[in-house]
Formats: sequence, structure tokens, C-alpha cells
Amino acid sequence: MTVQAEREFHSFQAEAVQILDLMVHSLYSNKEIFLRELISNSSDAIDRLRLELLSRSEVPEAEGPLQVRVSYDKDAGTITIADNGIGMSRDEVIANIGTIAKSGTREFLRSLTGDQRRDAAMIGQFGVGFYSSFIVADKVVLTTLRAGLEPGEGVRWESDGTGEYMLQTVERPDRGTTIVLHLRDGEDDLLNGWRLRSIIEKYSDHISVPILMPGELESSASDNRASDNRASDNSASDNSASDDSASDDGAGEDAGESPPDITVNRASALWTRPKADLTDKDYNDFYRHIAGEFTDPLAWVHARIEGIYEYTLLLFIPSTAPYDLWVAEARRGVRLHVQRVFIMEDTGQILPRYLRFIRGVIDSSDLPLNVSREILQGSRAVDNIRSNAVKRVLRRLAELADSEPDKYATFWKEFGATLKEGIADDYSNRDEIAGLLRFTSTKSATDDPDTSLADYVARMKEGQQDIYYLLAPSLAAAKSSPHLEAFRAKGVEVLLLGQGVDNWVVSSLREFDGKRLQSVAQGAGDLGELADEEERQAKEQADAEYAELLGKLKAYLAGQAWDVRLSTRLTSSPACIVGNEPEIDINLMQRLRGTGLPRQAVLELNPRHPLIQRLNDRRDGEHIGEWAQVLFNQAVLTLGARIEDPTTFVQRLNSLLVALTDEEGG
Repeated sequence: MTVQAEREFHSFQAEAVQILDLMVHSLYSNKEIFLRELISNSSDAIDRLRLELLSRSEVPEAEGPLQVRVSYDKDAGTITIADNGIGMSRDEVIANIGTIAKSGTREFLRSLTGDQRRDAAMIGQFGVGFYSSFIVADKVVLTTLRAGLEPGEGVRWESDGTGEYMLQTVERPDRGTTIVLHLRDGEDDLLNGWRLRSIIEKYSDHISVPILMPGELESSASDNRASDNRASDNSASDNSASDDSASDDGAGEDAGESPPDITVNRASALWTRPKADLTDKDYNDFYRHIAGEFTDPLAWVHARIEGIYEYTLLLFIPSTAPYDLWVAEARRGVRLHVQRVFIMEDTGQILPRYLRFIRGVIDSSDLPLNVSREILQGSRAVDNIRSNAVKRVLRRLAELADSEPDKYATFWKEFGATLKEGIADDYSNRDEIAGLLRFTSTKSATDDPDTSLADYVARMKEGQQDIYYLLAPSLAAAKSSPHLEAFRAKGVEVLLLGQGVDNWVVSSLREFDGKRLQSVAQGAGDLGELADEEERQAKEQADAEYAELLGKLKAYLAGQAWDVRLSTRLTSSPACIVGNEPEIDINLMQRLRGTGLPRQAVLELNPRHPLIQRLNDRRDGEHIGEWAQVLFNQAVLTLGARIEDPTTFVQRLNSLLVALTDEEGG
């Protein structure tokens, strides 16, 4: 830092420099978003002010209406966005603008695709909206005063976006923030009232505080129509914003008579309006505003609940996953309001974690305005809100699955793994969630999850008692697993589970529609009534014929295999490894233990395979111990686990190949 005439110069954090460079050079295709982002920031600042003042029993509007004001100056080439929200202190300016050391920033940079349109659409998601100013501006000047500080503690921030910013302590009479954008050459089309109003109506119409602009003195027909259509009967429309937009950098209006301000947006809480008065466009626009998205949602839930507790739900199911869906400390997408006043973003008290992708608003009349996390945790009203919200979201998803399967397929692709968490986390709604699950199975035409548990039960073969599944490290590994051989031969459908969360699904969901979930890689592999009498007799005969070989192999594998037995699940592979435990799946054990094998690993042999038949004929041969190790390690590899000593395995395999070659030569 250097000090020059009370002006302090700081360098941006390295990631901020990358973001700035991106804004300047890559995202011109959606340059309008700068205004949406800055207005959203102003709206948030007003929400935070309301909450702070109400918690102290003060009236937020005591010093005048809360509002955002947008103006422009053609001569100076500037656009000004001003609010009388909570403002920022010097430290907050540095933290919020100078560093952006938030978890999302690195993820944002990693997620860039090179597609300008898609990259631009991520700006709002990653909390870097302020930097979108540099899409259109080559200099940005911010002046702010934190609520509660003296006028002499105002802060001026200035930067040209090239890696350095200036800070200066200034006088500012009123709380709030004013941002002046000095436009780049070629951006003069933005210095137009109709153009700015169009952008505001497109992206920010549902901001719940008034957005004011000066009315136009000239008699442009299009401007007059836009002004007439958006004129508000809110008394705030007749008042000027309390900002210092005309104080610095030539950001004021042209000299002469000042036109009256008009309210450009509706400035009303959409969720409080009757559903009959709202169109799909209204819902889509509101979703884009609160989610910072450029895409429409898949569906929404809008309900007014009356009774012991009164509250309104407006919850959206997105069409694309947010970047931070799997970031543990990421913000949640539901905003809690009390009597239309924003209180807090949900941190897990309102909606459970497995529904963290939901975006929207919950507005309650039964919570105190100074609500805290502790109150939320012990509130019957919150319990009621949570229960109702979850059930309505799950019901809406079920409707989507039944009536719009293509949309539900999109939902499942984006959020299926997240919803699966609810099987373990939400016992009271487990049956509803189970009905929403989708899997790839051995009957699926593609790799896309298209099979519900209800579909599976409807297709079960006569005599089949269980729902069969196979857990594997990946879908590809599941599809090629030897554990499926007998089931494929019998035409028995098996669910193929290749996601980590699937372990917890099958551990928590023991049955569906009275049918037990059974792993094909667990237990004895008995097909029950699906096996005919001839197969049972052949199994009994093979057990007798191979008893001596099984005993020898088990002795050689002492300490590695809990047991060695013949398999009923193999038709073409010589061996496989299964878990002996009746209640603990082998692949769950793999994830819990570093070896990648279950605590009771069982080696199963296929008595119809030529290699196993040859070993049984030569069970007294000198290489039987080496064969035991090779078969076991081959099965470990097929399972997707790791062998402890690959070098020794290769040496044994080579030794056996040489021995076989010598036998053939002899």
C-alpha cells in the first residue's frame, strides 16, 4: 500500500484480477447483466438495513422511503446506481470488493467453458456481480457510508479494473451507496432512458423496493409509453432518492429543470399477489431475479397456508444445478421473510439439506421480526413451515414425474444424487422420496436413469421375491460385473448403482412396496423360487465334488478370504468376491475400509468354468497355492478394489503361465 494525499492504493487479490480480466474481455455478449447485478446488490443492502433497524425496534423508513435510483449523464458518459440501504464501512469495502475471497470464486474460474453466453450466465451465481460493472465501464467510482457511522466516515472506492484500486475517506451526508460507471467507448447506447428502463423491466421488475429513474423531458413516444405503463401509485414514486449521485464525477442530470422521478418496476412482493393475477412469465422473471439465473425454472410451488400458522410459500425447482450444489458451506436458495421483510437466507432450518437446490421465498406472519437461528430451531411454527414446504415440493416433483416425464428427466439429471440423500436424512418422507428415485437397470435401453422402483416391481418375474441391485464404483463397472451373469441368464432385472450416495440409499431403504432390497454381491446369492429343481440338484452334487478343492483353497487364503464356496451367480467368469454379511453391502464396506474389501470377503467359484474344473482335477498339484492367490486377486480386480501386492501377483501369474506352457509342450 502507498499513501498519497490521503488516497490509499491497494492491489486486488489475484482471483479478483482474473475476474476483472474476464469481465473486460470475455463477456460482452450479455453486457446488460451489469445493471441487474448492481440493482440486486442495492436491494440486498436495503434488506439488510431493514433487518438491522427492526431488530433495534427502529422504523426503516423513518428517514424517507427506501429505494434504488438509476440515472445517467450523456455529457459525462456516466451511469449512476444509488441506494439508501445499509452502506459499507472501510473494512467492509475491502472485504466485499477488494478481495472476494469466497469459496465460490475459485469454483467460478474452474467452471468457465469458453462459451461467452454460458459463462456470463454464471456471474450472478458466483457472487461476483459487482465486477460486471467493468463489462461496460473503464472506471468505477463507489461512495458509501455505513448506517450508524458519522458523515465524515464515508468511503470512496475507485478503480479502472486493471489490478489496483484506490480508497479515500470522504464526507457523505446520508447512509447508502452510490456507484458511478464511466462508460467505455462504444457503450453510448446505454445513455438512454428508454434503454435503461427496458433493462430494468427485463431483469429487475420484481425487486420489492422502488427503482426510480428521472422522467424524460423530451417527448420520445417510446419513452412516454414506457413511463406511462410503469408509473406507480406508490408514494415513493414522487420522491427523489437520498443519494449523492450529483456530487462527484459529473454524474448528475443535465442542467436545467429536473424532471420528476418515476418508479420503473412494480416494487411489490410477487408472492403476496393472487395466483390468478400471475402469468408464467411473472414467475419465470421472479425466479431469474432471486436465483441470478438466465434460464427458466422447471416448476414452482405457490401456496398460501392459513390456519394455526399463516405463511406463503413460493418455491422454485431449477432447471440447472447451481455451481455450489456440493460446496458444504454454500448459501441456501430460500429466503425467509417475516411480514414481507427479508430476515435471512435459510441455513438448514427451513428446508432439509437434500432440498438445498430449491430457490424461493417463504413469508411468515407468525415469527418475530428479530428472529434468530436459536428461535428457528425451537419454533413450532418453523416445524410446521418446514413440514408443509417439504411435502409440497415432493408432491410437485411427483406431479412432474407423472405428467411431464421429460422435465423430470432433466430434474433427475441435475439433482437426482442430491434427492437421494433424503432417503437417509428424512425418515418421515422416505416413502415419497423412494417413489421419486430413478435408476439405470439391466433392462434400460440407455445409460440414463429411467427406472423407478414402482417400474421395477411391476416387471418382476413370477416367483421373484426381492428387488435386486448391484453397487459398483461406476455404472460401467456395474454393467460389466460378473455378479450379474446368472441374473442376466434368468432375465431377472437388476438395478445398477454407480454413485457414492447409493450406498446410503440401500442402507436406509430396506424395502419398497413390501419387497426387500437385496444386493447381488452380498450373501449366498440364492435366487429362491427362480432356481429350478434341476439347478438345486446340480448345486448339491457340485458341492460334494468340489468339497476337497474348496477346503484347500480356503486354507491357502487364510487371513484373506473368510470363506471359499461355489457360486450360483456366475455363468461365464471363473470367480468373484462377495460379502458374506447379510446386512452390510460389500461396496459400502469398500468405502468404509481402506483395503477396498469387505470384512468377510468370500471367494466364489464357478464349477462350470473350465479353469475351475481343471483345478479340481489337479487339486493335489504343486501350483494349487499359487492358483488360489491368482484367482482371489483376479476377483479383487474385477470387483474394482485394489490388490495389496501387484508385483507378486504378476510374478505368480507369469509362473503359472510358464508351467501351463511346459505342460502343453510335454
